[in-house]
Amino acid sequence: MPQNPPTKTEALLRLAQLGPIRARDLDRAGIPRAYLGRLCERGVLEQVDRGLYRLVDAPVTELHSLAQVAKRVPHAIICLLSALQVHGLTTEAPHAVWILIDGHARTPKIEYPRLEVVRASGAAREHGIETRTIEGVELRLTTPAKTVADCFRYRRHVGLDVAIAALRAYLRQRRSGLDALMDAARADRIQTVMRPYVEALA
Repeated sequence: MPQNPPTKTEALLRLAQLGPIRARDLDRAGIPRAYLGRLCERGVLEQVDRGLYRLVDAPVTELHSLAQVAKRVPHAIICLLSALQVHGLTTEAPHAVWILIDGHARTPKIEYPRLEVVRASGAAREHGIETRTIEGVELRLTTPAKTVADCFRYRRHVGLDVAIAALRAYLRQRRSGLDALMDAARADRIQTVMRPYVEALA
C-alpha cells in the first residue's frame, strides 16, 4: 500500500534534521515560508540569525558558528584561526570566524557570529582547499599546510607569534608534510618569509 507523501511540516523537519536551514531552502523544497514562523511559535525551531533557523534540540558542536557562516556565505573559505581550530593546530578558540573571500567579493553582512575577513585572488585563494561537513553543512576550509602558510601571509592580522606556533604544531603533527607546506607558501608568495622559520623548527 503506497505511503502518503509527507506533509509540509514533516518535509520541513526533515530538512532541519540535516542542519541549519535558510528561508530560501524552503522555496526550493516547495514549502511556504510561513511554516518557519509556525514551528518557531511551537518551540520546534529557533531563529539563530536573520534568515537562518535550526532545530531547538539539534546538537551544538564547538564548530557551530562555522556551520552558520558556511550556510550564510557559501562562497567563503574558512581560514586562519578558525581553520587552525578545525585542524587541531591550536588550543585557543577564536573570537570570530575567519573567512577568506575573493578580492572583489562584497563583504558579507552577518550580525552573528562575528566575522574576520581576509581577501585573496588567484593561487592564494584557490590553492589548498578541502571540504568538511559540520552539523550537516558542507563547508570549505584551507588545508593544514595552506592554513599555516596563510598565517604567515596574514601575520599582521593574526600575529607572527600565532604563525610560528601554528608552524610548530604542524611540524610536530606532520613531519612528512614539508612539501605540501612549501607548495602552499609558494601559492601565497611568502616562501622566502617562511623558509627561515621552517629550517629553524623542522
